[in-house]
Amino acid sequence: MKDTGFTSKFLTYFSRGLKTIGDRVMAALLLLLFSPILVVVAIVLRLRMGSPIVFTQARPGKDGKIFTVFKFRTMTSDCDKEGNLLSDEERLIPLGQFLRKASVDELPQLWNVLIGDMSFVGPRPLLVRYLERYSTEQARRHDVLPGITGWAQVNGRNALTWDEKFRLDLWYVDNWSLWLDLKILLLTVKKVFKQEGISQ
Repeated sequence: MKDTGFTSKFLTYFSRGLKTIGDRVMAALLLLLFSPILVVVAIVLRLRMGSPIVFTQARPGKDGKIFTVFKFRTMTSDCDKEGNLLSDEERLIPLGQFLRKASVDELPQLWNVLIGDMSFVGPRPLLVRYLERYSTEQARRHDVLPGITGWAQVNGRNALTWDEKFRLDLWYVDNWSLWLDLKILLLTVKKVFKQEGISQ
């Protein structure tokens, strides 16, 4: 019997539905599990740097739709005598450096996953101002939800060039499966524990 492709399409839609449901259920569970850590980090950041404790920024998501991404704040708002912000290196406090190394600064993005703006796995959302630089092919990275982690992150992260990141992101879009997502999640846990590829 000739396969018309219906079965393949059905399995793809079914798998993506499982991914969506799984993302939101897991995000809700992790928010509950990590709530003590979230509260402690929030209090420490409030005492150390004041408000706000959460850094927000507009990022392009699926189909290029703009959403607000959430992260714990890791840098102060210190300025020079002329009122200009100091360099990132000067504003990144030791606590913020630790939060980045442990990827704790990413925990507020669980809320992004819960409300459907992000997935656990997908191309990392870049800055909005980069949208105009995308070629038609590169823009395909927005065919799926952006992720907290992704194929590029477990294959070099900040050590990759712009073109390498896009090549890996597009490979993920074209080869997506639930098994690939599971592999990326396991590799991410390994890299977090080994603190590989973390930008200082």
